[in-house]
Amino acid sequence: MDFSKTWSTAYFRGMTLRRAGGMFDANFYDVQTDAEFWVSGPKRDRTDTRYGPSDPEIEPEAVDTYRAFLEGAPLPGRENG
Repeated sequence: MDFSKTWSTAYFRGMTLRRAGGMFDANFYDVQTDAEFWVSGPKRDRTDTRYGPSDPEIEPEAVDTYRAFLEGAPLPGRENG
């Protein structure tokens, strides 16, 4: 997943997701289909999923970065906060 400089647009699996408020159970929507999504960053306590305890889905190309984050490394693009 990639984000715009302002973090108001996300690009994921060919979709363009735009941040929006006022949705019941989402914080982004697909600009093509209006499908709604909850997008959230990883948490070191591993409470990454939206509802209940379960393992998050991790994109294969992000596994190493996710493991490094769990071990204390900053997220790419967030080295300064």
